[in-house]
Amino acid sequence: MEIQSPKGTRDILPSEIHAWQWVEKVARSVFETYGYQEIRTPIFESTELFVRGVGDTTDIVEKEMFTFNDKANRSISLRPEGTASVARAMLQNRLLDATSVLKLYYIGQMFRYDRPQAGRYREFWQVGVEVFGADNPAVDAEVIALGTHFFSALGLKNLTLRLNNIGDHACRPKYVEALRAHAEANLDQLCGKCRGRYQRNPLRILDCKNGCRVALGDMPKVTDYWCAPCREHFNVLKGHLDESGVSYEQDPYLVRGLDYYSRTTFEFMVGGLGAQDAIGGAGRYDYLVEELGGQPTPGIGFALGVDRIILALEAQNVEIPIQSPVVVYIAVLGDEAMPVAFQLAQNLRYSGIRADLEYTARSLKAQMKTANKLDAQYVVMIGEDEIKAKSATVREMGSGDQQSVAFNQLAETLSSK
Repeated sequence: MEIQSPKGTRDILPSEIHAWQWVEKVARSVFETYGYQEIRTPIFESTELFVRGVGDTTDIVEKEMFTFNDKANRSISLRPEGTASVARAMLQNRLLDATSVLKLYYIGQMFRYDRPQAGRYREFWQVGVEVFGADNPAVDAEVIALGTHFFSALGLKNLTLRLNNIGDHACRPKYVEALRAHAEANLDQLCGKCRGRYQRNPLRILDCKNGCRVALGDMPKVTDYWCAPCREHFNVLKGHLDESGVSYEQDPYLVRGLDYYSRTTFEFMVGGLGAQDAIGGAGRYDYLVEELGGQPTPGIGFALGVDRIILALEAQNVEIPIQSPVVVYIAVLGDEAMPVAFQLAQNLRYSGIRADLEYTARSLKAQMKTANKLDAQYVVMIGEDEIKAKSATVREMGSGDQQSVAFNQLAETLSSK
């Protein structure tokens, strides 16, 4: 019996990888345009990091983490999200000591033990950004504008931005109490999960996957409980977005599924994915760093699902640039031609030309078929006659034109085409 990949994972094959590389390339280009630097954190961390950072009432911590004990009996978890890891790295390496505002981005795998479905896997990829050190609403606007810029650069259309402010430590407790009271008066309408945790964190009801928010009907709105600073922060943010031409829909029930968020929350939705149209989001997390043992440090960021982005690109028929594996394929005609062909291939590669060659002594017809499959622009034929003349026969695959090119001129000739 063949060993299969674990449930909820899959292989990204060479025929598919160009889409992933394109998304990552655009992400790096756009993020760095805004002054963000890449950071790479471990795939596994201390479980405590996510319990403290993500929150013990979240679905992630309660049931979705891949957790195990290492040989020293320490509890370790595969990272289920990127923000807590980046915040830990910022603290551990004192990255804010050298700057007043730190702007980072990441690209990598995350892991959650969830039910696999279209665009959702147990191993999944995210691109994300994090900003530490500034609570100015202009930073919130920059992060949101960066997300819309990224989607635009990819060619995605029909993007919807949902926007909210969930309050801060000054005003959110009153809102939480109002939600708790409303839930308590309607316990029979809640699913078992929400009945078990509404006392600890009733905000979870708002993003319950079992429809508890709809079942409870006219729930309290956070907008009715904002303190003056939160209201001002949200109004200034909207002003920046309006001036930048970033459209949004205000949603007073929008919360994020992690406990470290405060004030600004947002979510990107994209057309073409049906009911599962959320493609990413996040918000402000001014209490996360303090929760992890650092000094109070404002922060904001987003995480976008690469798997979902690629589904959206396919659904919208966005043309993704495809680079052929090779530009030049060297056809080897006879055993004596191999040493020459191999050195020519190396010369082309050192000149920056993508090149491959035949290793299995097949017929020229079979080798030409391989060159076609690889979408090679040129086939360089090396046989007995070419070795004697010290010149290769070069065929341009598009036109079928052929010419003889001296071995020592091959790289220069092909580079100039």
